Amino acid sequence: MSADEPLQPPPLPAGLLSPWPVIVAITCAWLIAAVLAFTVSSLHDWRPITLAGLGVGVVGTSIFLWQRHAVRRGSRGAQSGLS
Repeated sequence: MSADEPLQPPPLPAGLLSPWPVIVAITCAWLIAAVLAFTVSSLHDWRPITLAGLGVGVVGTSIFLWQRHAVRRGSRGAQSGLS
């Protein structure tokens, strides 16, 4: 390595690059919150918030899957780095 080449950080481990553990964990948290909101009477104010959280999660995951599909088929307008 020469003196004028910038140092490159090491690549991240594959476990930190996968979005699925995060998607699953957050979805489970929203599902637990929704179940509690509908079963515990004192948490009835949470019902619309938990349903909105689940809905936003479905929309976000759908967009992610759509973009990943576009990357895999080679679309020019797709995001890069999705696997």
